[in-house]
Amino acid sequence: QVQLVESGGGSVQAGGSLRLSCAPSPSQDTYSNYCMAWFRQSPGKEREGVAHISAFGVRTYYADSVKGRFTISRDTKNLYLQMNSLKPEDTAMYYCAAEVMASCKRDSLEVGNFGYWGQGTQVTVSS
Repeated sequence: QVQLVESGGGSVQAGGSLRLSCAPSPSQDTYSNYCMAWFRQSPGKEREGVAHISAFGVRTYYADSVKGRFTISRDTKNLYLQMNSLKPEDTAMYYCAAEVMASCKRDSLEVGNFGYWGQGTQVTVSS
């Protein structure tokens, strides 16, 4: 049974940066066959899609709220989210998600399109 594990969250001042990581555990040779995404959720709000990366990293897609500030990327083992110019409204629990390539929806930031989830890592941005 493969699990997704997030790391890299923490507290930062507005304008600062954080780099989140997500990795399947144990490592998978077929990792690149999954589309992946980052979501976030703050108390009292629905889970919100942040960024999507296609299988093999061919395409990326971002929510308007983070476009130009966040960068999603992947290598053969890990998924990353580089978060720059952080704002207090970015404060949330951040989750990584994955779906097998055959079931991926292009550029999807919809929770229901992802079958594998991590447990989240907290990001707190202070003003």
